[in-house]
Amino acid sequence: MSDNSPYLKFNRDNLILRDELAIDRTLLANERTLLAYLRSGVALLIAGTSIMNFATQDWFRFVGIACIPIGVVAAITGVNRYRKMNRLIDLVRSSSKPAVGKP
Repeated sequence: MSDNSPYLKFNRDNLILRDELAIDRTLLANERTLLAYLRSGVALLIAGTSIMNFATQDWFRFVGIACIPIGVVAAITGVNRYRKMNRLIDLVRSSSKPAVGKP
């Protein structure tokens, strides 16, 4: 992980309930973003196959062919961004867990 990550400034002794809830909101936003990427990827795949199936002109068929790899790239990009952000969130969450015996 890079040294300039904004999540490295957190430590377990300084986090309060508000910070824990903010981490939870960030986790949910990360999942929402992943689903948006996947939805866009699937929509592009479906649009590409539909356009290719019903296209009567060659240029329109090329548009359908172009939609398929763009959809795959969108889905892969979403998964990669999700994993990267999830690792950063896990870093904050693991560093914010109270030590045994501490309230």
